[in-house]
Amino acid sequence: MWAEKSVFYQIYPLGFCGAPAENDGQTEPRIRKAADFAPHIKSIGADAVYFCPIFESDQHGYDTRDYRKIDCRLGTNEDFKAVCKVFHENGLRVVLDGVFNHVGRGFWAFQDVLQNRENSPYKDWFFIDFGGNSNYNDGLWYEGWEGHFNLVKLNLRNPAVVDHLLDCVRLWVEEFDIDGLRLDVAYLLDHDFIRRLRAFVDGLKPEFFLVGELMFGDYNPFLADGMLHSATNYECYKGLHSSFNSSNMFEIAHSLARQFGKEDWTLYKGKHLLNFVDNHDVTRVATILQDKNCLPLIYAVLFGMPGIPCIYYGSEWGAEGDKGQGDAALRPCFDAPEKNELTAWITRLAAAHKESRALCYGNYTNVMIQSKQLIFEREADGERVLVAVNMDSQPFTAHFDARAGRAVDLISGAEHDFGGGSELPPYSAFFWKVV
Repeated sequence: MWAEKSVFYQIYPLGFCGAPAENDGQTEPRIRKAADFAPHIKSIGADAVYFCPIFESDQHGYDTRDYRKIDCRLGTNEDFKAVCKVFHENGLRVVLDGVFNHVGRGFWAFQDVLQNRENSPYKDWFFIDFGGNSNYNDGLWYEGWEGHFNLVKLNLRNPAVVDHLLDCVRLWVEEFDIDGLRLDVAYLLDHDFIRRLRAFVDGLKPEFFLVGELMFGDYNPFLADGMLHSATNYECYKGLHSSFNSSNMFEIAHSLARQFGKEDWTLYKGKHLLNFVDNHDVTRVATILQDKNCLPLIYAVLFGMPGIPCIYYGSEWGAEGDKGQGDAALRPCFDAPEKNELTAWITRLAAAHKESRALCYGNYTNVMIQSKQLIFEREADGERVLVAVNMDSQPFTAHFDARAGRAVDLISGAEHDFGGGSELPPYSAFFWKVV
């Protein structure tokens, strides 16, 4: 599967393109701006672009009106088709957000229910009680996502609903040649629907990738045969910034060993979760980290740990955004990509990750853990890479059994001698490939 050795780049299109917060009905080809970013995205080492919602919606994209039509604020289907063509020409795969748990109140089938009530042929597409009422005083009650009545829950046990959604996925592949889907709130999706979707896309396009938005708990039921290929690794997202902010590397080391260690009880050994340090729903990492000197280091752990690294647009140059200031603060419009030392560092990390079979596929073993230092090993097919991080403002000499005398740092290309202890300068990280 191509995704297992890829680096992902995430874009929230409505914010990225500077679209109005409310659907104003005006068609503007803003999505073509994404094509201008393709050379930058490729240059930092990404292999795939994950787009948050792009289809016609009421406001933020997760309140879909029509799965078959690009949001007019972003342009037309032809505009997005042109963008996908540019990305594919640059060797970048395209993954879309599949928002299948709910739709917006403007969704055409729900509007028919509001107008025709019991006589609507779509009344069983949703969970409707015609004897109740909603917060919108519709004269009927319906189930919304987690109590949000602007997000109308779909009935995924209704074959007509499933057929409609699968027809839309077929359209996306045929018209845009997409390579995968990220399933929004996958933890709420009917498991039979996921199995049906997986079987459908397996027959639609070779190596079509499915990753689900999962939060905390056991991901294994969703990663079983015939289900999802991957899941968002929220457990390690939290563990990453928490470890750096509390000077407690034991936290992320415990999570990684629990998920990917060699023991029989390891949860996700051999799985490839989608890893991230920020996204469109959470405070950006450059804001949440208390010691900004640790920003390059948290990315080193991200690219060194098992799984698929994902970069959120703008964060590769250290853009900030506080969730406390609302979602708009996390989803800004940038006129052009920026490049700085952090961008160059992430580019080197991406190259090292993709060139190392151990970093893409290797198992995980903790080698040395201190409050401010962490060394872990990745090994696959005889290749061993030691990932070493020192988040302290002081140098640290690490004494451990490297089971080797020499190594080459995959990030810098510098040779390293393990004899007499390994010197870790302040705020440093290394990917030592044992030679």
